[in-house]
Amino acid sequence: MAGRGGAWRIGAVGLCLLLPLTGCGGRTAADSTRAEVQHVLDRRAAALLGHDEAAYGATGSRTEYPRLRALPLASWAYRVTGVHRTFSGATADADLRYRVAGYDKAPVDARRTLTLARTADGKWYVSADRPAKEAGQQLWDQGTVTAVKGARSLVLGTGRPTAELRVFARLADRAVPAVSREWGTDWSRRAVVLVPRSLAGMAGLLGSPAANYRGIAAVTTGEAGGSGKAPADRVVVNPEAYDGLGDVGKQVVLTHETTHVATRAHTTAATPLWLSEGYADWIGYLDTGRAPTEVAPELARAVRDGEVPDALPADRDFGFTGDPTELAQAYEGGWLACRMIADHWGTARLGAFYRAVGAHGKRTGAVEQALKKVLGTTPKEFTARWREYVGTQLG
Repeated sequence: MAGRGGAWRIGAVGLCLLLPLTGCGGRTAADSTRAEVQHVLDRRAAALLGHDEAAYGATGSRTEYPRLRALPLASWAYRVTGVHRTFSGATADADLRYRVAGYDKAPVDARRTLTLARTADGKWYVSADRPAKEAGQQLWDQGTVTAVKGARSLVLGTGRPTAELRVFARLADRAVPAVSREWGTDWSRRAVVLVPRSLAGMAGLLGSPAANYRGIAAVTTGEAGGSGKAPADRVVVNPEAYDGLGDVGKQVVLTHETTHVATRAHTTAATPLWLSEGYADWIGYLDTGRAPTEVAPELARAVRDGEVPDALPADRDFGFTGDPTELAQAYEGGWLACRMIADHWGTARLGAFYRAVGAHGKRTGAVEQALKKVLGTTPKEFTARWREYVGTQLG
């Protein structure tokens, strides 16, 4: 802020005297360092894509190279966003953008922090590459990645036997056509499944505490921030919960998560969780032969106790950190709502309703307008029909 009478003014010559490292009108030392670091990272990326371990090692630590060797990459590039000099070298903030060949239509974005040092002849080299503060890990941060390709899937794991990853690939290969039969084919029709070593590994990939996912078998995440236009979804498995499921349950989980991959482009802030989660469960449980009371045991127990819910599940009811029984009832209620639409209005109308809600653009009024336009009903009438359906199916 300028002071009165020009007290805070300095002339051009004075400015140059105050900033001797910049050179008047010239390139700053910071700019030069940043350019040098960017050059090193460009060489490092090219070596990784070219499968040249020696060239990769010439740019610094080789720790990541064997961990990444099995990952089929179509692209890999760093963009330096900041460099900070330290006593022993420097740290660099960078955006890593990469694509898995055959699966990612657009790059996945990962924020990274790199530690750099200088060689005896003054050249920069990378001594460490880790997730940025508050950014989730990438699978290779947890160990060597093993890749198993299915007909319609790619399963990537760390610390898991290859035979186990092949089972995931078979289940994912069944999930993809099951989803396409109901949703249609306007999606990638590919699934990428990440299988970390443990619950802690899952939490590390998601950048959240492990307690948030205890008992949750898998989640789907849009790697570019979870928006409706996310370029790459990953199904992330919690092996500790998943291993406890039976064969049918394991298939239901992967089909459910694959549904999220398929519907991502049509899932927006306007889409309530009872619809997105209920639809994924609806497709997941199709053709399993499970009765409603088997799929919705917690809600069935409530109905038997005379406690039919007054309203459809709210988004807050789907929080992983809430009461497990309420969470189960929320999923079950959403599943029954979508099942009711399919039973009463038909499966085509169910898909059209989902798309119509997501296309609204604004959260307020999206469901109401889609109910009127696609199903010819109102929220009040729909809720009343759903409550009756819940009582009939579970009573």
